[in-house]
Amino acid sequence: MRTLCQVFLALLVVAMCGPHSALAQEAQVESTDIAMMRTLDRVSGRVEDLEMRVGQSYAIHGGHLSAVLMQCRYPADNPSGDAYAYVDVIDTVQGTSVFGGWMMASSPALNALEDARYDLWPLRCKTS
Repeated sequence: MRTLCQVFLALLVVAMCGPHSALAQEAQVESTDIAMMRTLDRVSGRVEDLEMRVGQSYAIHGGHLSAVLMQCRYPADNPSGDAYAYVDVIDTVQGTSVFGGWMMASSPALNALEDARYDLWPLRCKTS
């Protein structure tokens, strides 16, 4: 049985994303082949910025994780305003996928890589 909170949240989503809401209007986006991504090693505190190209694999801090950028999109009317990166992250030791999905530069915690040691998030799409 659904709780009252679940019902309320469902109604809120319907109200905010209905056909006449601002959220329902499609935003124009552009794509690029390069994303600027930032990594953090929580143990050492080391931060590294990577220029990732679509389809290429990058070792995160030389560790056991490998990231592949699949897409990078940005708002057409404001290229520096936000970035949306679709990233696959694989644990190379276990051979398993640990993350696959969209990350947003403006909200890195919304859909984050869940690893005990490493963080990864997009900074921007490189447009030139």
